[in-house]
Amino acid sequence: MRVVKSAPFLAVLLLAGGCVTNQNENAAHAPVVTGLSTKSMTVGGQELEYGVYVPSDYDAKKKWPLIIFLHGMGERGDDGVLQTQVGIGPAIQKNPERFPCIVVMPQCPKSSVWNDRHDIIAESIARSLADYNIDESRIVLTGLSMGGYGTWSYGAAHVKMFAALLPVCGGGMPEDAPTLAKVPIRVYHGGADGVVKPELSRAMADAIKKAGGDIAYTEYPGVGHNSWDLTYGDPKVIEWMLAQKK
Repeated sequence: MRVVKSAPFLAVLLLAGGCVTNQNENAAHAPVVTGLSTKSMTVGGQELEYGVYVPSDYDAKKKWPLIIFLHGMGERGDDGVLQTQVGIGPAIQKNPERFPCIVVMPQCPKSSVWNDRHDIIAESIARSLADYNIDESRIVLTGLSMGGYGTWSYGAAHVKMFAALLPVCGGGMPEDAPTLAKVPIRVYHGGADGVVKPELSRAMADAIKKAGGDIAYTEYPGVGHNSWDLTYGDPKVIEWMLAQKK
């Protein structure tokens, strides 16, 4: 595991962190780094970096909720850092006390999109289950823009895995509504978004509601594409994600 110290954001979180010994029998025996660090995994023969946030009071004897965060198109790359600097990462930086959970932030390569890289999402979840004492009944998938699309897509393909889905300014396939209706979903979008039209989120919310799903759609009037700062900066949104249990 490589801890990144160059990015100011990572440094701030690591200052409040430390190391604890992971005693979960299914996890690695190496010390667990608290705060935000980068780790590596191999997917399809390629080594990829991803970000992980671990609370400062992490105790391997206790089971923890897991949030998987999928970034947008602008954060694609291979440094393991960019995707921690937009969306849920800054929200953790500002208010770490709101996140008594493990947060995993995989990074999609520049040549790909999440809808085509379910393998990266799957491996990041698998690594998290191996490395930390995760409560498998409390895994939540969320993402913004391209990651919102990925949340709809991967969530529909693996609906039984998640306690909840929370796509932000992304679009999905309304024909997936009967499947997606099996999991609680909260959707967020800016009403003035010119990059990903809010009509796409509206269509998903309407279709899932008709299918009998537990879904609520929040649209921010006058807000453009960046609806993620409002969403992840809202303590009630984080509380809702962490309260979900399948």
